[in-house]
Amino acid sequence: MNDFVSTYGFLIVTLLQAGLLGLSLYFPLQAGQLSLASPGFYALGGYVAAIMLTHPTFAGIRDALGHGVFPLTWLVAALLSGVLGLVVGIPALRLRGIYLALATIAFVEILRVLSLNLQITGGAIGIFGIPQAFGFQDRWQYVFLFGPLLVLTLLFAYQLERSRVGRALRAIREDELAADAMGVPPTRYKVLAFVIGAVLAGIVGSMSAPFLNTWNAKQGTFDASIAILAFVLIGGSRNIWGPVVGGALLTAVPEVLRFLSDWRLIINGLVLVVASLYLPQGIVGALERLRRPRPPERPAALPPAEVRP
Repeated sequence: MNDFVSTYGFLIVTLLQAGLLGLSLYFPLQAGQLSLASPGFYALGGYVAAIMLTHPTFAGIRDALGHGVFPLTWLVAALLSGVLGLVVGIPALRLRGIYLALATIAFVEILRVLSLNLQITGGAIGIFGIPQAFGFQDRWQYVFLFGPLLVLTLLFAYQLERSRVGRALRAIREDELAADAMGVPPTRYKVLAFVIGAVLAGIVGSMSAPFLNTWNAKQGTFDASIAILAFVLIGGSRNIWGPVVGGALLTAVPEVLRFLSDWRLIINGLVLVVASLYLPQGIVGALERLRRPRPPERPAALPPAEVRP
């Protein structure tokens, strides 16, 4: 058991992290918004934690709170991500489809360029020597942080879908004009979904900085946006388990096939292509279709009788 934990502990935590990032993109998709901004908020949350845990300005807070400074970084990252998500979401969510995707990609690139040129973020080198959360000695112990967060996020998403807000988000996703005509304010609910995803990504970033022990501009890039989008599309964008399954699959396949060297990346690409072609509703969506009972077959209609004069 100890050998298994020491060998695959880092991978297990990474799977949980991927599922959470997929869910951060899942919430805007519930309102029909193709947002690719999650890596930007993820990077922001990581920088918040890295700066608060290493910069001399916050030495007094660290000394006063001890291990309590780690939950404080989560709270600050959530607040900053939520405020920035509100500021960005109000104008950006007036766009639709590919235009919204391009706007959120531009947002991620702006944050990346800023982090490369600011002194407090360490520039291109980044921030090193971030202390481990709560004095953890092994990386696998972060399961006790990411695991409960994933469970709470799934419970929140489950309750949200069955609430009035969830019904409003589905109505906007299916037909925004009809929802607006029925008295559902699209902008308000779209911004709400965008902010929820931003807050989740910021918290995951603030937890990930101590986990990785270093943080730099590579954490929030266009490549990360595409990877997180793939988690949701491959797993399924209409079910809360879709991002979790997709994130786990696309994260685990390259690691499990590491013995194949460069061929593992080719196989990972083939998984993406096959799933996109034959599972348009994602893996979870395909499983749901198999579980649904088939409607009874109707008897074939009899041909009309010939009418003789």
